[in-house]
Amino acid sequence: MRYALGVEYDGGGFNGWQAQRDDPSVQVCLQDALANVADHAVTVICAGRTDTGVHAACQVVHFDTQSRRTPRQWILGINRRLPATVSVRWVQEVSEDFHARFCAIERQYRYTILNRWVHPAIRAGKVSWCRYPLDVEKMNKAVAALHGEHDFSAFRSAGCKARHAVREVTHAGVTRRDDEVIFDISANGFLYHMVRNIAGSLIEVGSGNRKPDWIGALLKGRDRMLAGITATAAGLYFIGPRYPDKYALPVYPFDPFPRGQDQS
Repeated sequence: MRYALGVEYDGGGFNGWQAQRDDPSVQVCLQDALANVADHAVTVICAGRTDTGVHAACQVVHFDTQSRRTPRQWILGINRRLPATVSVRWVQEVSEDFHARFCAIERQYRYTILNRWVHPAIRAGKVSWCRYPLDVEKMNKAVAALHGEHDFSAFRSAGCKARHAVREVTHAGVTRRDDEVIFDISANGFLYHMVRNIAGSLIEVGSGNRKPDWIGALLKGRDRMLAGITATAAGLYFIGPRYPDKYALPVYPFDPFPRGQDQS
């Protein structure tokens, strides 16, 4: 049988998603917990690998097993063996043709910037920080250039192993929520550090160092050296993937943290 899991995690204590020889990873942590419940070794495949310090609201993974458990048994058994910073939100049996990575038709990320003149304390590690006022209207004008299919070489970091840099962005927008500036973006796929590189350039626009049309010019120029710095990992959240309706997986709103609502 094949199962899909929705997993939430705080990436601050992990060296990214992917299993590594000596450093802690979310993948190994989850596989070890799953093995205890399934009574055999388990390998999980995720929708999108996250880097060191990056968080996830709903990472989707799949795994195969011959063990039979109810969804409640899977969730309780796995979560009992996970650290407090990782939690399985849902479990669902899926068809054998489901693949967490290759079946995803869209992925969503959020980059959150604490925009005030003093640094974060309670939210340290959960948000990026910019002490200078950011103009959200200018940032929104800038991200309009990202919509559609483009070559994103200007926002592709060295070490990216993707075969090409062409991606299609289906949504990009910037909003302000009290002292937070929030950059949301959805696409059919992302390049290495793509969201953080865009965020770094957007901060340049929002702070007045660059004009909104600079983002479009960077896209056309395809030169990473001309774009802004890579923004810190602390503010980045993998919101989750979207799949074809036939798999009937739980659907999450674009905003996974709406005020006054429980998404459990």
